Amino acid sequence: MRKVAIYGKGGIGKSTTTQNTVAGLAEMGKNVMVVGCDPKADSTRLLLGGLAQKTVLDTLREEGEDVELDDVIKEGYGGTRCVESGGPEPGVGCAGRGIITSVNLLEQLGAYEEDLKLDYVFYDVLGDVVCGGFAMPMREGKAQEIYIVVSGEMMAMYAANNICKGIVKFAEAGEVRLGGLICNSRKVDNEEAMIEELAKRLGTQMIHFVPRDNMVQRAEINRKTVIDYDPSHGQADEYRALAKKIDENKMFVVPKPLEIEDLEKLLIDFGILN
Repeated sequence: MRKVAIYGKGGIGKSTTTQNTVAGLAEMGKNVMVVGCDPKADSTRLLLGGLAQKTVLDTLREEGEDVELDDVIKEGYGGTRCVESGGPEPGVGCAGRGIITSVNLLEQLGAYEEDLKLDYVFYDVLGDVVCGGFAMPMREGKAQEIYIVVSGEMMAMYAANNICKGIVKFAEAGEVRLGGLICNSRKVDNEEAMIEELAKRLGTQMIHFVPRDNMVQRAEINRKTVIDYDPSHGQADEYRALAKKIDENKMFVVPKPLEIEDLEKLLIDFGILN
């Protein structure tokens, strides 16, 4: 079973990218569980056709400790298993605690057992780099492969570099490694070449460049992944390609984060900070 976590700046499209990629893996016949690690609980919505899934924390609050696996896992597109950790009430507590509680409960209830024959577990992680919820999948050894969703926008690249610093810290004590950058295009000038160069300097790869297409929003409005909504569309093929590249990926590294000056020079060289 491969343990994958998707990271990136808040609002970069982690949940959309995760769900569309998982749909691609499911279409390939892979058995996948998705664990949403964001209090917004929107990591599985497209796989579930828009169903507002009750979170693990809400279930525990309402039903106490007497919880069964079927109470917190819903079946989604292609037989995917969907879980939402949830979080504390707004303004109270830390999102990281919700993730720890959720994953511990899943383990106790046997969600990761061998007889379920999971090929993948995907963690869709909240974007705040300083929050305990950000570190939890790496710190606790729940995730071993990290993919960072990034674009050619300055703050998205800063965030990716900071996430790499976190990976370095936890790689020293565990098996966590960076599998690559996923460029979720925002149509920035020289974007693909710039992210290729960023990946090279970090010591990793840009595993796929996902072009910007309104089909993604159209599918979301219809509460589906692109592969589910319009399987013949070119954007569906992009997510299939990304899923295939992740499935076949053999390049896992401890990244080499850039100094801020070097990152800003890269942006200047590609015409972003001129």
